Amino acid sequence: MKNDKKTNQYRVNEQIRVREVRVVGDDGSTVMPTRQALDIARQKGVDLVEISPNAQPPVCRFIDYSKFLYQQKKRAKEMKAKQVKVEVKEIRFGPQTGDNDYAFKLKHAKEFLLEGNKVRAYVFFRGRSILFKEQGEVLLLRFANDLEEFGKVEQLPQLEGKKMAIFIAPKKAGVAKKSQQKMDREKREAEAKEAARQADAEASAAPANGGLFANAKISEEALKKLTNQKEEE
Repeated sequence: MKNDKKTNQYRVNEQIRVREVRVVGDDGSTVMPTRQALDIARQKGVDLVEISPNAQPPVCRFIDYSKFLYQQKKRAKEMKAKQVKVEVKEIRFGPQTGDNDYAFKLKHAKEFLLEGNKVRAYVFFRGRSILFKEQGEVLLLRFANDLEEFGKVEQLPQLEGKKMAIFIAPKKAGVAKKSQQKMDREKREAEAKEAARQADAEASAAPANGGLFANAKISEEALKKLTNQKEEE
């Protein structure tokens, strides 16, 4: 075994004292006497490393121990890098927050949730403003509803001293759905645009005074089409 004093987490070579082991490799696995496995490891110029001591029999690999430790350290580092660090972002309201301030904070909350962070929104009651706690609760519930596409409520508004807070967690990527309210609004907007387009088209083509167009601004294309129709007749 190559000299390595960094860890005693794994048993190596003569430290493995069971009668037999299962040796795994690229070509599969084989159960053999531990003494035979040690002889093969010496012939290959590597170590016999026990990687799963609780298996029956314990699982080992033929590998240079220093290389094995390096691979384990690299794998642990990669797994740590993949872990998403979730932060809790706070947004503060007053019991009588104005529309502009509300919209500004709503925008920031959406950004926080899209980044994978949680949002703790709270209303701070100063002095006698605690009398407006119901108003603060309504504000927080409205806030959660406006963020329905981006996050889900983890904790409903709760009063803690002079603060009433609500917790909103981000939705998983690709799971967020449009709220029914927003879908209805978009549908109404689309219908209004289509109705306006049809109205403009009808106004442009509406006949008046014995078939003359009421709209004097006939496009060149429409005029050419009308001329062609008359020539065919």
